[in-house]
Amino acid sequence: MPIKSKIRTIPDHPKKGIMFRDITTLIKDPVGFRLVIDNFTQRYITEEVDFDIVIGIEARGFIIGGALSYTLGKGFVPIRKPGKLPGEVITEEYQLEYGTDKMEIHIDAFEKGTRVLLVDDLLATGGTAIAAAALVEKLGGIVAEMAFIVDLPDVGGAAKLKEKGYKIYCLTEFEGD
Repeated sequence: MPIKSKIRTIPDHPKKGIMFRDITTLIKDPVGFRLVIDNFTQRYITEEVDFDIVIGIEARGFIIGGALSYTLGKGFVPIRKPGKLPGEVITEEYQLEYGTDKMEIHIDAFEKGTRVLLVDDLLATGGTAIAAAALVEKLGGIVAEMAFIVDLPDVGGAAKLKEKGYKIYCLTEFEGD
């Protein structure tokens, strides 16, 4: 698949034993970036995934989500790291491999009952996606689907999300860590 072939693997980043899947080589390539956006656009124009807005998870989810919002004629909402949003926010803490982190969304990001498409670059453990979904649900939103460029199935995030009842869509996957 051309998308997968354009993703660079960096061994031992951020620590020894990790094979980091770097999408910057994919999105810097105009054909690669177009393939990603066109693939997602075709899915969400033609499939029966009913949603009102696209929500991108910081930071690479902004790149994909913003372009996808444009092609689909939908609004875009960011989920950001703490202290980055200027208005009143709600916060969700989530587990990292070593420690915790937080994400925030504006309390007025959307109306209660809004159906959202959550977008990010990569699905590994699922922790970030679960935290993002929790923020959406705290505001009364409904996660219609989660979209990722890359799934790392051996890490277990996809299984965790499906177990929680979330529908996911990934363009490609890499076996192993």
